[in-house]
Amino acid sequence: MSELTEQIIEALKDKSIPEKAAFFPKFFKAFPGGYGEGDQFLGVKVPDQRKIAKQFFKEISLEELAELVQNPFHEVRLTGLLALVYRYEKTKTEAGKKELVDFYLEHLDFINNWDLTDTSCHQILGEFYFKKEKNLFYELADSGHLWRQRIAMISSYHWIKKGEFSDALALAEKLKGHPHDLMHKAVGWMLREIGNQDFETEQEFLKKHYQTLPRTALRYAIEKFPENLRQDFLKGNL
Repeated sequence: MSELTEQIIEALKDKSIPEKAAFFPKFFKAFPGGYGEGDQFLGVKVPDQRKIAKQFFKEISLEELAELVQNPFHEVRLTGLLALVYRYEKTKTEAGKKELVDFYLEHLDFINNWDLTDTSCHQILGEFYFKKEKNLFYELADSGHLWRQRIAMISSYHWIKKGEFSDALALAEKLKGHPHDLMHKAVGWMLREIGNQDFETEQEFLKKHYQTLPRTALRYAIEKFPENLRQDFLKGNL
C-alpha cells in the first residue's frame, strides 16, 4: 500500500464515529443474508469522505485509487469512488475519460452497495455514454447481478437530466420485474426523474405498465403526482 493511500485511510479513521460504525452494518444490511453481507465499516459520514476525496483526487494515481476501491472498508471504497468522480469531472480529453471509465468497469466487483453505485455510475458511465451506443447497460441489466443491474438503471439518470428518456424507459421496462426491492426503488426513482422533466412521458409509461410494476416502484414513481391521480394509480382506477 502506498504512502498516500495510507494517509487517506488514516484521515478517514480520524473521522470515525463509533456509533456510526455500530449502526452502518444494520443500515447497509451487512449482516448474514443481507445484501451487504460481510462488509466492514469505519463509521465515517459522507460529507467527511467527500472532503477527503477532494483533498487528494488530483494527486492520486490509478494504482492508488485501486487500493482504495478494493479496500474491505466501505467508507474507503466510497472515498476512492468519490475521488474517481472528481477526477473524471476535471478530465477534458476523451482518452482520459475512457481510461477512467475502463478503470470503473474493471472494479465493478467492489462497487457493491447502493450508495457506492448511486454516487458514481451516472457521473462516470452515464456521462461518458450519453451520446454513444448503450449496449453496455443492457448487458449489465441482463447480468443477473444486483449491483450491476442497479448501475445500469441509475446510470440513466444522466441521460434523463439531459432530456433523453428512451434508454431509461427501456431499462425500466426490462428491470421492473426484478425480485429485489433495491431494484424496485431504482426503477421507480428513475421514472420519477423522467416525470420531473416530462410528466406526460412518465404518465404514458405508467399507464402501460403500472399493473405489473412492483408496489415499491410504483410508489416511488408517483410520489410527486397530484394526490387524486396518485390514488387512481394505486387503486387501479385508470
